[in-house]
Amino acid sequence: MSGLILKLRPGERILINGVVMENGDRRAKLNILTENANVLRLRDAIHPDEANTPVRRVCYIAQMVLAGEAEPAKGRAQLLSGIEQLSQVFTDVDSRSVLSVATENVLAERFYPALKALRCLLAREQRLMERVG
Repeated sequence: MSGLILKLRPGERILINGVVMENGDRRAKLNILTENANVLRLRDAIHPDEANTPVRRVCYIAQMVLAGEAEPAKGRAQLLSGIEQLSQVFTDVDSRSVLSVATENVLAERFYPALKALRCLLAREQRLMERVG
C-alpha cells in the first residue's frame, strides 16, 4: 500500500493495522509508506447491522480482515466465495472488471484495494434492489 495518502478531517478516526487513531483539531494529511498496511476510515466502515445485502456482506468481510477481527486466510476464502456469488448477478462488463480487480487483490492478500473495488458495486446493487423491490 505504498504511497497511500489519507486526508483527514478534524476529529476523524481511522484504523491502521488494528489501531484506532483520531485526528486532532485541524485537517491532516498522512502518507502511509508501509506496503500492505491495513487502513480503514471509520466513516466508511460498515456497521454489522448494515451488512444486510450481498455486496455489503462481502465488503464487511474485507473490513473485518482489515480490522484484524478475521483471520486473513479464512477471510480470503470467504471473500473469494462471495465475489464468485456476486459474479452471478453482476454480469455487465464494468461490474465484471470491478470483480476481477477485487479478486486479484484478494488473491494477493491486498484487502484494502479489494474493499475499495467492491465498494464500487454498492450503488449498482442499490439500483438493482430498487428495481426488484
